Parts: sequence; C-alpha cells; structure tokens
Amino acid sequence: MLSWRRLLRQLAVLVLAAAALVAPTGTAQAASAPSSGWNNWSCKPSAAHPRPVVLVHGTFGNSVDNWLGLAPYLVHRGYCVYSLDYGQLPGVPFFHGLGPIDKSAGQLDVFVDKVLAATGSAKTDIIGHSQGGMMPRYYLKFLGGAPKVNALIGLAPDNHGTDLLGFTKLLPYFPGAEDLISTATPGLADQIAGSPFQNKLNAGGDTVPGVKYTVIATKYDQVVTPYQSQFLSGPDVRNVVLQDLCVLDFSEHVTIGLTDRIAWHEALNALDPAHAERTTCASVFD
Repeated sequence: MLSWRRLLRQLAVLVLAAAALVAPTGTAQAASAPSSGWNNWSCKPSAAHPRPVVLVHGTFGNSVDNWLGLAPYLVHRGYCVYSLDYGQLPGVPFFHGLGPIDKSAGQLDVFVDKVLAATGSAKTDIIGHSQGGMMPRYYLKFLGGAPKVNALIGLAPDNHGTDLLGFTKLLPYFPGAEDLISTATPGLADQIAGSPFQNKLNAGGDTVPGVKYTVIATKYDQVVTPYQSQFLSGPDVRNVVLQDLCVLDFSEHVTIGLTDRIAWHEALNALDPAHAERTTCASVFD
C-alpha cells in the first residue's frame, strides 16, 4: 500500500507539471542564444513609445524562449523591450518560474528598477504570459510597484489560479501530493485555484488604482481553466477573448504567447490605446 501511495503522489506531480508546461521544444538550445533586438540596455524610448516594455515569461519558461516572436514584433514597432528570468530552482537550468511566486515578484521589482534606471523612464508597461501575467499583480499590490507601471497585459494569465481541467480537485485523494508539490515546486502550488497565495493575491479586489489592466484569453486554453478565471474585475480592466476578435483563432495556452499575432496585435493596442487599430483575423498580416 505504501508503494502505491508513493506512486500516486508522483503521478499527481507529473500530471500537474505536464499540464502547466509552457516551454517549447528546444529550450536548452534557444536559452543559451543571445536575444535578438531586445534587452538592449542602451535603448532610449521615443516620444511615440515613451515607456519600456518588460516581458515576463510563464511557468517552465525563460527570458528568451517565451519571447522569440513577440519581442522582435515589438522592437520592430519602435519599443524598448526587456525580459527577465525569475523563479529559478537550484540545479534546474532553463526552466524557470518554479519558485515561490512572492519571491519571483521581488525579482521583478529589482528588474523593473533596473529598466527604469537604464531608460530614464518614470513608468514601464508589462506583458506577461501565464504565470507571468499574474505574478506582476503581487508586485503591484504588495511590493509598491503600482507607481512604476502604466499597464499590465496578461496573455492567458492565471489570475485566479487554475483547476487544470479538474485535475487539481483530485489532489486531496492522494495523501501527501499537495505537500510534495509545495515542497518541490512551490511556484506550481501557488497557482492552484484556492491556494493560500491565490487567496492573498485576490483578497480585497483584483486591481490597484493607477494601473490599466488587459487580459487576453483563449477559450481553447487547456492549462488555465476554466478560461474565464483569467478575467479581472475592477476599474481600468479590459477582458478580451481571442475568438471574439477572430473566430478562426484556435490558439491554446502555449501558442497565445509564442506565435499568435492576433494576441500580439491586441497587446499592441493596449500599449498604445490612443492609436489602437481594430484587431481582426487580418491582423495576422500586420
């Protein structure tokens, strides 16, 4: 019986990790390559785009792989773009976003200050994928980040946690599984709907004054479920479903950040709403 329980605990962890995986094939090779066109610390924001953009990767992601598409897309349009690695675990290279999320938010705090100092800007905009769209809310709410951030744009963010298509509801049936996940990969445990971290993050309201929020979700998301849990409530919030912009968009959780130019176009609108252009299926050609 003991061996069965141990096996089931390990299985629960593997299911959770596999479902949350956002790193594309070839991570090890890509992460060792320099970024192209972004993380240029001599970049100075223009009058047209006066705020630098900080990109925050998702769980199992890193500062390069998550942004091989979106970062050059933004640089080409005149933005100063920066990305960071966060949530590293000892002995786990390339795959980040696994550490305690409150500690990861502290790493974002330090990185934003570095970006603002280098660019001379008063505020930044943040675009995050998955955990990277949710974690900055802790920075804004508890670490004094709100005065330094104009807008937070989340691509499939797990703002209220996830039930992973119902898998997390099974964890109580595997004694010790939740404790094992919390010990081995606290960043995953923090993302389970109803976790102590999620309860703290969302207590007293989803937003803080002075920051504009955009959530871009796909109804085909198979990781942050139900996808409506991604939405935020409060002032200065816009919740968007990709399929309302283009019914032919079949992006799921991974591709919304990696390759979906419709999502990117809508993020671009959120960065510069005064010059926003309607996002449609044709935006893939933009």
